[in-house]
Amino acid sequence: MVSANFLGVFLLMEFIAGGYRFGADGLSMNYYIFNCPLVEPIVRSTVASALQSDPTLAAALVRMHFHDCWIQGCDGSILLDTTKDNTAEKDSPGNLSVRGFQLIDDVKGKLENMCPGVVSCADIIAMAAREAVSWSGGPVYDIPKGRKDGRRSKIEDTINLPFPTFNASELIGVFGQRGFTAQDMVALSGAHTLGVSRCSSFKSRLSDPVDPTMDSDFSKTLARTCRGGDNAEQPFDMTRNNFDSFYFQALQRKAGVLFSDQTLYNHPKTRAIVNNYAMNQAMFFLDFQQAMVKMSLLDVKEGSKGEVRADCRKVN
Repeated sequence: MVSANFLGVFLLMEFIAGGYRFGADGLSMNYYIFNCPLVEPIVRSTVASALQSDPTLAAALVRMHFHDCWIQGCDGSILLDTTKDNTAEKDSPGNLSVRGFQLIDDVKGKLENMCPGVVSCADIIAMAAREAVSWSGGPVYDIPKGRKDGRRSKIEDTINLPFPTFNASELIGVFGQRGFTAQDMVALSGAHTLGVSRCSSFKSRLSDPVDPTMDSDFSKTLARTCRGGDNAEQPFDMTRNNFDSFYFQALQRKAGVLFSDQTLYNHPKTRAIVNNYAMNQAMFFLDFQQAMVKMSLLDVKEGSKGEVRADCRKVN
């Protein structure tokens, strides 16, 4: 009897720790364990295969997740295509550099074949971004699942995306409005350890006078990049496809690509955080994964407030 009671308590603790919720629509770590148990390996293998072919997609997937969550919450709205009656988020100037839509379609197609109408596009984005981080050498973490897909995607909503010209005070303010601390904001900015920026996003720093917060040699590097035009690309740090702390070390050298990057080192409320992450990669990884989980819960739609799209590019 004692052993039976102990086993019952153990199973209950596992039930709770595993992320189950006592409700039909609540988010949980194991939301799909009964109705689509192979969702995780399918997402993982499909994303890994795509990243092996094109490692630059890692940055794109993380960017897609952020841009999705920031507008109307994490609801897959960034995936919806423009129609004759509506211009969607993805066609906003701030989203034209977002890539990876075909990969999301590929994952969705495999999941629809196995468990139709079960896994949301919003969850696929969140899981794909998580896989991109770990595949690139970043932290390994899990996220709650169970988000529903939204039905609204309008270009005008993207005005709320943070601009690359924001200073640290403005960034602290806009992130604070969504419940993030300054530390959360700096940690999430560390996603710029992956990927590149286009000249159009930083060329204003090169105007006369040149932004004095930049290292003079680095400003010449950016100027050379921009000779290739507005779409010319500059890596955020020296390891564009590796998730590490080199981004923060670049800020210490006054070699942040965007004004919104370098400002994190210049502001007294965020400089110490930058220094800590530059010196302690494990601290950055821990704070980043916690901030990513927090972001993945922004204004999620549950139950009848959303749907599970059959096609990620259009509402049902």
